[in-house]
Amino acid sequence: MQPFALKEWATVIAAMLAGDQVVMLRKGGIGEKRFDVPHREFLLLPTHVHQRPELLAPEVAERWPDLLAVTEEPPRVEMAAWCEVADVHEVSEQAELDALAPFHVLGPDYAAARLRWRPKHPLLVIVPRVHRVAPPLPLDVSPDMRGCRSWVEVPLQMPAADPVLDDARFAEVRAQVGAALAAARPESPHGAPALG
Repeated sequence: MQPFALKEWATVIAAMLAGDQVVMLRKGGIGEKRFDVPHREFLLLPTHVHQRPELLAPEVAERWPDLLAVTEEPPRVEMAAWCEVADVHEVSEQAELDALAPFHVLGPDYAAARLRWRPKHPLLVIVPRVHRVAPPLPLDVSPDMRGCRSWVEVPLQMPAADPVLDDARFAEVRAQVGAALAAARPESPHGAPALG
């Protein structure tokens, strides 16, 4: 069976590979009724449309200006990362989102806009174990992979790859994310549990 890929901004993927982003905030594409995480392992397919410097933390925009300079989707991309899902949390309140600020590189206004979009649905916070694919796998982006949708099937094999964070550091970060969310949920001493 061919693996699936989750489409993500090229700048965010670069930040994940650098260890600067350890959660993904998702609500799905315009053409999707809601976002789900049906795959426990997936590649990351870099996208360029819609990413803009003002939607990112300033240091990220300054660090990867070449990725931001691409304004159209290229016909071929390099798949440099894959993820395995450790946890999925549901977030519905601004205080919870604020608690996640140290763990992602989206600008605060844009992150808040993601939370407010389709307010009946929670924002899903994925805690992925990111693996670096070296050398990256080239992928010709077919027409059916384009458009505002999150998941695409890709004609590749899931490659062997080393995790960006070692076991101890990833366990520490995963615990920090859970603790930050629990602290932002005063109605429950333990916070809402991760979904898996």
